[in-house]
Amino acid sequence: MAASPGSPGALRRAGNEEFRRGQYGPAAELYSRALAQLEAAGDASAEERSVLLANRAACHLKDGACSLCVADCTSALELVPFGIKPLLRRAAAYEALERYSLAYVDYKTALQVDCSVQAAHDGVNRMTKALLEKDGVNWRQKLPPIPTVPVSAQTRWSVPSAQAPGANTPPAAAPRGEGDNTAAGMERARVLKEEGNELVKKGNHKKAVEKYTESLKLNKECATYTNRALCYLSLKQYKEAAQDCTEALKLDPKNVKALYRRAQALKELKDYKSSIADIKSLLKTEPKNTAALRLLQELNRA
Repeated sequence: MAASPGSPGALRRAGNEEFRRGQYGPAAELYSRALAQLEAAGDASAEERSVLLANRAACHLKDGACSLCVADCTSALELVPFGIKPLLRRAAAYEALERYSLAYVDYKTALQVDCSVQAAHDGVNRMTKALLEKDGVNWRQKLPPIPTVPVSAQTRWSVPSAQAPGANTPPAAAPRGEGDNTAAGMERARVLKEEGNELVKKGNHKKAVEKYTESLKLNKECATYTNRALCYLSLKQYKEAAQDCTEALKLDPKNVKALYRRAQALKELKDYKSSIADIKSLLKTEPKNTAALRLLQELNRA
C-alpha cells in the first residue's frame, strides 16, 4: 500500500529529495514533521526514528549548525547504537567545534563498526595531529573511553529503501558517475570540498578544481559545482564554468551564485543574450543584488 502524501514515509522521501538538491533547511523541516508524526502515533520503531534523526543531523552539519547535529546524532545513537552515519556526522560536528577528543572517539568507534571507512581513517589522522599539538605526547591519557563495539553491530548491515541520507548502508563502490551515498562517501566529499575551499583562499584555483572534481565524483552538490565554476572563471575556462553552473541549476534552479557565475561565463563567451537572461532570472529572486545589476548594465552596453 502506497504511503499517503503526508505520511512519515512520504515526508522522509520528500526530505531526501530536498537534501539531494542542496536544500538543507527544508529537508530538516520535513524530517522533523515525519518525526513528530511517528512520535504522536506512538508506534515508531527505534530504527525509523534513528534514521530520521541521522538525516536531520546531516542537514544541520551541511548548514554549519554543529551543536544541533551533535544532539540529533546522540539521539539517533541512543535508539540504534553504533550507527555508522550518526557516528561520522557527530565526529565531523565535534571536529568543527574543535572538540577533538570527542571527535577522535567517534572516528575510532566508527572504525570498529567498519574498518574500511576511509573518512574515519582520515578523521583519526587529523584528530591525532590536532591532539598532539594541543595536549602534547601524553594526549591519549586525556581521551574519554572508547566504547567496545559488539560483533552484532559490526555485522548489522541492511539496505533499506528510501532512507538516504541516513541509512545504515554498507560502504560500497558507487556506479560510475552516480556519486557515493554511503556515509564514508558523503563525508569524504565534504572534506575534499573544504580542502578545495582552503586552496581557493590561497589563490590556488587549479589545485582547488582537482579537489572539487574528486568531491563531485562522490557527491553531486550544488555548492561544489558553483565553487568549481568560480575557479574556472579565474582560470579563464569559461565554457567549463558555464557547464558547472548549468549542473548546479539542475539541482537548485534558482541558485543565485550559479546564475551569476554562468552569466559571467556567457558574457566572456560573447553569448550576451543568454547572459542577460540569467541575470534577469537572478534579479527575480534578489532584485537588489548590486553585482547582478552592475553586470546587467555592462551587458546592455555590450
